Amino acid sequence: MRDEPTQLKDSYHQYVTRKILFIVGCIALVIISSGYAVTLGGRDISFLDSYSIIWNHLKGVTYVQWSPEWWDDFVVWNARVPRILMAIIAGACLGITGAAMQGIMKNPLADPYTTGIASGAILGVTFAMILGFTVTAGMSQYGIVMNAFLFALIPAGIMIFISRFSNTSPATMILAGVAISYLFNAMSTLIMVTAEADDIAGAYLWQIGTFQNAEWSQLPLMFFITVLGSILIHLMAKRLNLLNLGDDSARSLGLDVDGFRLLCLALISIMVASIVSYTGIIGFVGLVAPHMVRMFIGGDNKFLIPASMVFGAALLLIADIVARVIVPVGELPVGIIMSFIGGPLFLFLIIRQKKEVW
Repeated sequence: MRDEPTQLKDSYHQYVTRKILFIVGCIALVIISSGYAVTLGGRDISFLDSYSIIWNHLKGVTYVQWSPEWWDDFVVWNARVPRILMAIIAGACLGITGAAMQGIMKNPLADPYTTGIASGAILGVTFAMILGFTVTAGMSQYGIVMNAFLFALIPAGIMIFISRFSNTSPATMILAGVAISYLFNAMSTLIMVTAEADDIAGAYLWQIGTFQNAEWSQLPLMFFITVLGSILIHLMAKRLNLLNLGDDSARSLGLDVDGFRLLCLALISIMVASIVSYTGIIGFVGLVAPHMVRMFIGGDNKFLIPASMVFGAALLLIADIVARVIVPVGELPVGIIMSFIGGPLFLFLIIRQKKEVW
C-alpha cells in the first residue's frame, strides 16, 4: 500500500496533467480550425492543401506567376491568413485579459471592457468618421486606428486616477466603469444623431466588430502587445491567486493590493486598446472564455491564464468561421455571431456555475 506522500504526489500529477491536456487540446483546436478557415472563400482550396500551401510559403517555395499554384498561394497568404491570425490574436488577448480582470475585480461579471475601453474607442472612431477629427494628420485608416487606441485609454486613465486617490473597492470600480461607459456612449450618440446615414453606417459597423479589413500591416502591433502583455500577466499569476484570498489576506502575505490592481488595470487597458482599435468591439469573449475554462480546470490562475488565452483564440476563430459559412458572399460581422454564441453560453454558465471556482 502506497504511503500518503506518494498518493499526494500522484494526485498532484493528475491535477496538473488534466490542465495541461486541456490547454493542449485548445491549441489543437486552434490549429485544426485555422486549416478549415483557410478553405473558406471564393477560391476552392482543400483542407489538407491549406496546410501545404502555408508550409511551402514559409519554406520560400515560389511558383510561376499567374499559375494556379501562384494564385492559391496569393489568396491564402494575402487574404485568408491575415484574417485568421487577427482572430487568433484578438481572441487570445480578450481571453487572457478577461481572466485577469475577473481576478483583480473578484467579480465573475467583469470583462476586458469593464473600465470603459469600448466606449472610449467608439468615441474616438466617431470623432474620426463623422467629425473628421483625428490625432494624426489626414483621415487615413491609420488615423482612425490611432483615434480608437488613444480614446480607449482615456476611460481607463480616469478609472486608474479614481482608484489611485480614493482607495475604492473592486465593486465601486466596476460601477465607476459603467458610469464612464454611459458618459462616453452618450457623447458618441450625440455626434451620430447629427451625422449623415453613410457615416453612421461606417461607425456602426466598427462598433459591432469585424475582421473584414484584416491586413498584414495591422498584425505586428497587436501581436507584440498581446505577447508581451500575456507574459507579464502570466508572471503575475501567483499574485492573482493571493488576491483571490481577499484584500486583507493578500496584504497580510505582503502583496501591495492597490498598487498591483492599478498595474493590472493599466496593462489590461493597453492590451485591449491595441485590439479594439483594429477589430472594433467584439463582446463576450473576455467574459465567457474564462468562465468556461474554470468549469474544466478550476480557478488556479497559474493554469487559468494560459488556458483562457488559447480557449479565447479558439472561440473567436470558430465564431469567425461560422460568420463566413453563414454568409459565404459578403460580410457578416463576427461580433454578431459572438453575441449569438456568447449570450446563450453565458446564460448556461450562470445556471450551471460551480460556486467552488470562485
